[in-house]
Amino acid sequence: MVADAQKTQLPGDSRFFTRAGPFSLDELVKATGAEATGPAGGGTLFEGVAPLHAAGPQHVSFCDNRRYLPLLEKTGAGLVVLGPAFVDKVPEGCTALVSREPYLLWSRVARLFHPLPPVQAKRHPTAVIGQDVTIGERVEIGPFAVIGDGVSLGDGCVVGAHASVGDHVVIGAGCRIGAHVSLSHALLGERVVLYPGARIGQDGFGFAVGPEGFETVPQLGRVVLGDGVEVGANSTIDRGSMRDTVIGAGTRIDNLVQIGHNAQLGRCCIVVSQAGVSGSTVIEDFVTIAAQAGLIGHIHIGRKARIGAQCGVMNDVEAGADVIGSPAMPFREFFRNVATLRKLSRK
Repeated sequence: MVADAQKTQLPGDSRFFTRAGPFSLDELVKATGAEATGPAGGGTLFEGVAPLHAAGPQHVSFCDNRRYLPLLEKTGAGLVVLGPAFVDKVPEGCTALVSREPYLLWSRVARLFHPLPPVQAKRHPTAVIGQDVTIGERVEIGPFAVIGDGVSLGDGCVVGAHASVGDHVVIGAGCRIGAHVSLSHALLGERVVLYPGARIGQDGFGFAVGPEGFETVPQLGRVVLGDGVEVGANSTIDRGSMRDTVIGAGTRIDNLVQIGHNAQLGRCCIVVSQAGVSGSTVIEDFVTIAAQAGLIGHIHIGRKARIGAQCGVMNDVEAGADVIGSPAMPFREFFRNVATLRKLSRK
């Protein structure tokens, strides 16, 4: 069975993904705002998406990397999403859907054919609902989910199986809380997505040293997640100690990320897998933190800075700076050091 499934090589297995369509070229153009060039007429119907090498006339495919131009030139796709530079490589009989931001366009096309599963307004009989809970319209609560007292769930929310929502948590409209998420001491905006296993609002790592050992310091803040924030599987965001831990609107946090207490992340930041942000660090808007980077506490990262993979950040980073290495340094300085060490090692 597995071998047969692999032979198809087509995405969007209907057992796991919702499917929509077919869509005409006119509908795709209208939905994306792109420009179409090529032979397909307005009545041509496309049934789904597929990679260049496996697509047929009924499929939409995608190319934004020169490495795949040989596949583009031979594709059997009826429609290809790409940038203006690749239009001349589209084979005869194939229509191009052209955009200066092809990956964004591809996202919209793929979502059109495979929208998120619709919210089913139902409550599983094994779910446990506390007292004085406010539940909006079209809310789905899965098996063995636990909703604490005084919780507010906005319209169109989904709470997955075995998720735990602590007392008085506020969850805005259109949020999706994945399976086995634990959520406490938190205020969520609209359209927040917490992927399975995320832990939001647990105690921050705060303790004092007493004569007989460590004494835990009460963590009295909250976690505030702005509209459109997404937190990946098994990532953790600690609640603040004296003030809130805040994640700005639109920020995307990958799987296995740790955000410490009192951290402040701005709008539309990216934090990649296995990165760690220590407590009370301030990160401005549009900052990128790559995989396995570590930031100490109480530092300031300027707007649009980029932190490289496995970077050890021990001091403030200026706005727009690109740093890498441990300790962190500007990209050019880092690679000069690497080149120098290589020269010395050959002697």
